[in-house]
Amino acid sequence: MRKLLRATLLFGLVLAAATAHAELPENYQVILQTENFPPFNMAQDDKNFARDENIQGISATTVREMFKRAGIAYNLTLRFPWDRIYRQTLEEPNHGLFSTTLTAERKPLFKWVGPIAQYESVLLAAPGKEIQLSSLEQAKTYKIGAYKSGAVSQLLESQGLAPANTLRDQENIRKLLSGTIDLWATSNPVWRYYAKQEGVSGLETVLSFDSAQLYLALNKDTPDEVIERLQRALDQMKSEGYGSCSKNPELC
Repeated sequence: MRKLLRATLLFGLVLAAATAHAELPENYQVILQTENFPPFNMAQDDKNFARDENIQGISATTVREMFKRAGIAYNLTLRFPWDRIYRQTLEEPNHGLFSTTLTAERKPLFKWVGPIAQYESVLLAAPGKEIQLSSLEQAKTYKIGAYKSGAVSQLLESQGLAPANTLRDQENIRKLLSGTIDLWATSNPVWRYYAKQEGVSGLETVLSFDSAQLYLALNKDTPDEVIERLQRALDQMKSEGYGSCSKNPELC
């Protein structure tokens, strides 16, 4: 009798698991979008449009593997500008976006899977400027450049600062060197990649003011089954070193 009960229980668990995976509609697919945000996600040729395998980066690798392990179909596109793909994910079902920061303002707007990586928010000055800051409050007297709709810019705005936003973060390097702005509000290690790409050295970190984790954000209509399967896959991957300094030394 006990063997029969155990067998029945086991069969029930297997059936429940199979049923859980069957909850998704036939041919279900997530439309994933990202942007140039190196070294996390970027086009192979540095252009503002790319598809599938022509998209590289630490987060892109993690997200691909996550969907593979979760058994969920997707297509992946890199587009520009960020503001556009952010609004699409907010408004259109079955859309997902990475790598993005989970802020208090954004949290209720999406469903989230992560974290998949992390970064540090910094203020940079041009070489030799000798600007010294100990708080964002002190930065209010300077002209600051940032990236439109980016988490760093939104954080500054929430603290009462008014950064001059651009559609491409690397444009702030030119503005910084020309004196159009005094400070560049950006992310580490993102700025290091852009500076190397532009052949610029000597930029100085004058303030590190926040550390944040990066996530995959999905439209609120995304089935919970999708969120759960992706998160389980990611948790397993993180135990294997994905997103860590040991697997991605360029983060540290």
